[in-house]
Amino acid sequence: MQSRSPQPGGGRPRLNLVGAGSVGVTLFRVFAGSGLFDIQDIYGRDEARLARALSFIGAGHAATSLATMRPADIWFVTVPDTRIAEVARDLAAAAPAGPATAVHCSGFLPASELAPLSALGWSLASAHPVMTFADPEASARAFPGTYCGMEGDEDAVRRVAAALEAVGARPFTIRPGGKALYHAAAVLSNNLAVVLQALAREAWAEAGVPAKIAPDLNAALLSSTARNVNALGPAEALTGPAARGDWSVVERQARAVETWHPDAGPAYRSLSLLARRLKRTGSTLHPVEEERAGDAKGIV
Repeated sequence: MQSRSPQPGGGRPRLNLVGAGSVGVTLFRVFAGSGLFDIQDIYGRDEARLARALSFIGAGHAATSLATMRPADIWFVTVPDTRIAEVARDLAAAAPAGPATAVHCSGFLPASELAPLSALGWSLASAHPVMTFADPEASARAFPGTYCGMEGDEDAVRRVAAALEAVGARPFTIRPGGKALYHAAAVLSNNLAVVLQALAREAWAEAGVPAKIAPDLNAALLSSTARNVNALGPAEALTGPAARGDWSVVERQARAVETWHPDAGPAYRSLSLLARRLKRTGSTLHPVEEERAGDAKGIV
């Protein structure tokens, strides 16, 4: 794969990591394995976890405090979202030599969450790899080709994107102010889709489907759905009673779901409404005639 140099002017970019969780150790395992970067200092509050992170990454030195970390070209801050601003304040107070680039990997928060570092002349970015990190070993192997949603200062985005491209990632930019909706889309596509699979399995169990069969039913439907969505697009791939306009069936199913699972009932109704829109108009955003007319027989 051809890619831009990760360091303008040549030389290996120096990388520091703040946060030894699954996202950070996966990225730094990939960076270290490429041989294109100088993996410097890695900071974590839990010494045992930090030791495991260093072993997994295969490079770098443990930092016992932010103040002991050496100057670097790019600082990755991969702590939980609720701690990013706090870490940025602490890092700015430690006043490491700079200026440098700081990047966090939150899918929800903008680069400005690192704002305290701006006073040091640092440039800021956020880079969100669109993949799961439940298994860092598997994630590191699968990282090439991963899309990464980016926003922030232009020079920071350019520098971090070059580093990610050098290890096979596919960076793309998100419009300013669009981070919350961008991450909500990722949650809908991944996390909430998993919840729907759990609901389906629970409903099958309630309906008496043998436990040993349910996973196979789930797998067959999921694989065919993914295949059809990718080949045809969501509107063309959509089937089922809402897509066909079988509203008596939809309403009876909605009542059955509501009786069994009061919390899932409203979700079934809302998703069926969106399914009707999608099939009829090609978008979930546009109300159909029945909604505008207040059709009493609909499911709204």
